[in-house]
Amino acid sequence: MQKATDTLLVNTFIDGVLDPQKEMLGPVRDGGHIIANTAPGCWGPMITPCIRGGHEVTKPVYVEGAEPGDAIVVKIHSIRVTSLATASGNDAPVEGRFLGDPFVAVKCPGCGTMYPDTVIKGIGQEAIRCANCDADVTPFVFTNGYTIGFSEHGDVGVTVSKEAAETIAHDGRHYMQTPENSVQNPIVTFAPHDLVGVVARMRPFLGQLGTTPSRPMPDSHNAGDFGSFLVGAPHDYKVTEDELKEHRTDGHMDISRVRAGATLICPVKVPGGGIYLGDMHAMQGDGEIAGHTADVSGIVHLQVHVIKNANLDGPILLPNEEDLPYTAKPFTEQERKNAEAIAKQWNIEKLEESLPISVVGSGSNLNLATENGLERAAELFGVTVPEIMNRTTITGSIEIGRHPGVVTITFLAPIEYLKKAGLFDAVSTHYRY
Repeated sequence: MQKATDTLLVNTFIDGVLDPQKEMLGPVRDGGHIIANTAPGCWGPMITPCIRGGHEVTKPVYVEGAEPGDAIVVKIHSIRVTSLATASGNDAPVEGRFLGDPFVAVKCPGCGTMYPDTVIKGIGQEAIRCANCDADVTPFVFTNGYTIGFSEHGDVGVTVSKEAAETIAHDGRHYMQTPENSVQNPIVTFAPHDLVGVVARMRPFLGQLGTTPSRPMPDSHNAGDFGSFLVGAPHDYKVTEDELKEHRTDGHMDISRVRAGATLICPVKVPGGGIYLGDMHAMQGDGEIAGHTADVSGIVHLQVHVIKNANLDGPILLPNEEDLPYTAKPFTEQERKNAEAIAKQWNIEKLEESLPISVVGSGSNLNLATENGLERAAELFGVTVPEIMNRTTITGSIEIGRHPGVVTITFLAPIEYLKKAGLFDAVSTHYRY
């Protein structure tokens, strides 16, 4: 293996499948930096049948010293949107154009070719044509969609009219600033314009950030909710329930708190970890309730650090303090003084010291995702699920990342728990404890 580099520039992408057998980029050293030019996530890849995973994420990066059972701490130093505009909205699959899963296994309705190459002819929802037989081949259309242009200041976007959407559609790669190595069809080609004049605040984040699963898996299905579509599927990427649980790394989270300033601690299931990223969103509230939001191109700066023998089952998020629930924020000096007065009144010898932590859980629905997150947190700290439930209730919250099945279990974790789990240095550094 070649010598690890301090800084790695990433501008190449996978075909939609995270495959641990394929060569990774790098290596980058433990403590090194990854700078990536990411491609838009959902909608563009969804209308590009040769992409077999519903997203177009970066090729994974090998991190020096990372072995299965370790964890990789990923500090998000910056995220900058480069797209001038994008399009998005709620989707409807088109029957007869896929084998079991329209995100993964597109089949041309004309010539029957699987994963066909495509050409763009004109604009609108019939513009994506099979390169072999010229059939309309898009597996998805909008039920309600919009085209949105962004301020040069990066603070707001505005949904545009039919005329403006069509102007953008005719030069899609320019307006979306699609990276040169990306093969996706620009979703602005569809020129949706159901919403006009809506103003939306921008706060970009990464919908995809994580480590490579230990078996080939479509990138958008690397979590318990979308991953459930792979169980018993009729295509090449089918899995069992046990295989999904064993191999997934929950890199597809769509948690809006995975933004600049946050830290993500990722499980390592293959040598080198295989850090990948993409699916940048310009804005989103909790839940991504429409199924999609404003997918954009952008520049990301990450820094990585290896924690040995962490044995995580899924990711742990350390949000920015302002993104924490009120009940999970670190205590102020005055609050500690008031707590000490109560302790003295009731003869409590020592107050617990704690720091915030958000354990990611995923499942085929929100109830199962919550159960998964609670179980992961309990296993992480060697305590019972009821204890985690109590801590989350009075010192934290459960937040929806993506509907139907990604959540964060956020609570104040005792420092002694964090030290025992090998996470204290990462958490205390993040919150400047």
